[in-house]
Amino acid sequence: MQPDISIKNLNKIYEGGFQALNDINLDIYPGEIFALLGPNGAGKTTLISIICGIVNKTNGHATAAGHDIVKEYRKAREAIGLVPQELNTDSFETVWHAVSFSRGLFGKPPKPSHIEKVLKDLSLWDKRDSRIMALSGGMKRRVMIAKALSHEPRILFLDEPTAGVDVELRRDMWEMVRKLRENGTTVILTTHYIEEAEEMADRIGVIRQGKIILVEDKDRLMSKLGKKELRLHLQNKLDAVPGELTLEPVELSDDGYQLIYTFDSQKQQAGVARLLRTLGDLGIEYRDLQTRESSLEEIFVGLVNE
Repeated sequence: MQPDISIKNLNKIYEGGFQALNDINLDIYPGEIFALLGPNGAGKTTLISIICGIVNKTNGHATAAGHDIVKEYRKAREAIGLVPQELNTDSFETVWHAVSFSRGLFGKPPKPSHIEKVLKDLSLWDKRDSRIMALSGGMKRRVMIAKALSHEPRILFLDEPTAGVDVELRRDMWEMVRKLRENGTTVILTTHYIEEAEEMADRIGVIRQGKIILVEDKDRLMSKLGKKELRLHLQNKLDAVPGELTLEPVELSDDGYQLIYTFDSQKQQAGVARLLRTLGDLGIEYRDLQTRESSLEEIFVGLVNE
């Protein structure tokens, strides 16, 4: 399968010598939701801006929908919809006119039925005749997404799309992104809300100091790097972890009534079984147990801080 976005040895060095991107190699495939995660200043927006033709690369190669982003700029850009971080809308225009005008910028003929569908999908239909300046911040964010979808792109970049958006609007946008993926649209998402990536993404990429340090299937990543925690609620208080358990990654809670065992997901069966067997041999009884898995946020923080 040919990738929708293909990036080879891409670099960006600014005039002052700062290297924002360092030898980026990345392929993103049709119909997937790819989440690009990284701390502030890691290079996420710079990478998106280069692919979308807003910032010039220093060297390297990139294609969008099979078109070179420099040599075939118009065709590459036509395949892309971009929702930037900053709210930048035509405040005095109506929602309908602004979204329709965006479609015309890409040389597409009028298609009111498509504009209507986009506005309805984004819960903007009842605001179609409202001036953008009169809308809330969340509604303005939806207008930005509608403009990005107006020309029916096959690739959609969402750069912090739910920044400043309330929980209900955020859930609506997640649902919209899933529908786009079902229709074959490739979605590239950057976000500070790690739960968005955990909820929606097929693959995760982590960028740090201008370098891609990891690209992995989300479920595989959580399986490989995630931890599980088994918490045993004891019948009787312990003053210390028994000597027989000191070789295990077991901790005792401050109140002495819980044993906490942290283990790799892939080593679950042997470790847990051995722990429970040892507790039985020692006559230590427990009245309840709970398990908890690492979240993607915990994995991400660990990767970035390494």
